[in-house]
Amino acid sequence: MADRVANPGLRSKICSAEHAASFIRHGMTVGMSGFTGSGYPKAVPTALARMIEAEHAAGRPMRVKVWTGASTGPELDGALAKADGIELRLPYNSDPVARERINRGEMDYLDMHLSQVAPMAWEGFLGPLDVAVVEVTAIRADGSLVPSSSVGNNKTWLDRAEAVILEVNSWQNAALEGMHDIYYGTALPPHRVPIPLVRADDRIGEPTLRCDPAKIVAIVETDVPDRNLPFSPPDETASQIAGHLLEFLSHEVRVGRMPASLLPLQSGVGNIANAVMTGLIDGPFDELVAYTEVIQDGMLDLIDAGKMRMASATAFSLSPEAALRVNNDMARYRDKMILRPQEISNHPEIVRRLGCIAMNGLIEADIYGNVNSTCVMGSRIQNGIGGSGDFARNAFVSIFMTPSTAKSGAISAIVPQAAHVDHIMQDVAVLVTEQGLADCRGLSPRKRAELIIANCAHPAYREMLRDYYDRALKGSYGLHAPSLLREALSWHQRFIDTGTMMPG
Repeated sequence: MADRVANPGLRSKICSAEHAASFIRHGMTVGMSGFTGSGYPKAVPTALARMIEAEHAAGRPMRVKVWTGASTGPELDGALAKADGIELRLPYNSDPVARERINRGEMDYLDMHLSQVAPMAWEGFLGPLDVAVVEVTAIRADGSLVPSSSVGNNKTWLDRAEAVILEVNSWQNAALEGMHDIYYGTALPPHRVPIPLVRADDRIGEPTLRCDPAKIVAIVETDVPDRNLPFSPPDETASQIAGHLLEFLSHEVRVGRMPASLLPLQSGVGNIANAVMTGLIDGPFDELVAYTEVIQDGMLDLIDAGKMRMASATAFSLSPEAALRVNNDMARYRDKMILRPQEISNHPEIVRRLGCIAMNGLIEADIYGNVNSTCVMGSRIQNGIGGSGDFARNAFVSIFMTPSTAKSGAISAIVPQAAHVDHIMQDVAVLVTEQGLADCRGLSPRKRAELIIANCAHPAYREMLRDYYDRALKGSYGLHAPSLLREALSWHQRFIDTGTMMPG
């Protein structure tokens, strides 16, 4: 791997993962690379988990605080959570083992807007950062670092950490070099200046990361693929949601609210969002661009079909097959993709400046359009808010999508009142289920309720929602957004008690 570690002075730092992990001690805060299963360190966290298990077996405490870009992979979150090695996790998690520990109260979890993590780290609100563990593709002769398949918060971790451990992963294609755009112009108030990005395909930074060589304490060589889950082929429900949304976008073009090439697209992670992207291949739109968090299979298909000319994100979120496809043909894709730090990819002011079309999933929405995207039955964390809030409040149009029911019909995704709210109704413009689409722009809460019930609720729950709303109009304390307080969350309690929101 001499070509991957080209700086002669740093080759002496190459060591085993076990030796590198020994620099991490109990109580430390560790900033790890990684975003949606891409570009996360694999060897050092696994070695750290073994070290933690050995310490626990010897009766000694060993836990660390873990910061990342977003979700990672089983060799990081899964291994450390299984070893009971995480005291605090931020800003986003999707690992099932970690999720269960969080929901049992065994691990603290700080769920954050992804654009806010780097600024808060610089502002000191999160405390000091002891160690950064960052995967890179290569170390150049001048000591600069070629990023991996995600950027996330890596720039901030490398700058803020007292010590740095690098994993140089030769599985990542060397042709990644040149795809990244690392902007070093951010500053704290009162010294902030406008970010000079006015188009989704603008490059405003550098292709590599900087790191003080004196801080690098260990370099570990790896050759391990990213671990992403496969996307399921679009089922009928996902295809129906995509169809409603494509019809809506076509209408917006016809009435002159969007150009024929649409506006920059942002899409959350998941099968439905991916189905929407895939559906655009057969749509009437050309010269599409994306300004988003992650590049998914659907965007890759749009690029291959000649429908999307550029995708800007902070990471890949690809199925194993698509990841192999990109990795084997990286030189061709390099000029059609840009990977940026997440404080830029998710920057609220840039999202508003560009006029992004935000498309995100949800757990539930109430009849007024308040959206819960994080907590099942109000208190059990699923994953986290991710970047949906960064985009939803600032988008040209903010769209949330979901099947109308879950758990084989036992749960309605449209409820009288959301048990937890991440996105208030003022930030939700459009709701889409397989039943239909509710364009809530310019509508008062009561008009929104009538439209959402009629267009988005599943028929099995629609009359129950109408009955609740009609009675709320007569018995509510006020009629701006009518609510029956004793009953508003009764559907959730019924599910907890009986396993279904349907009355017995």
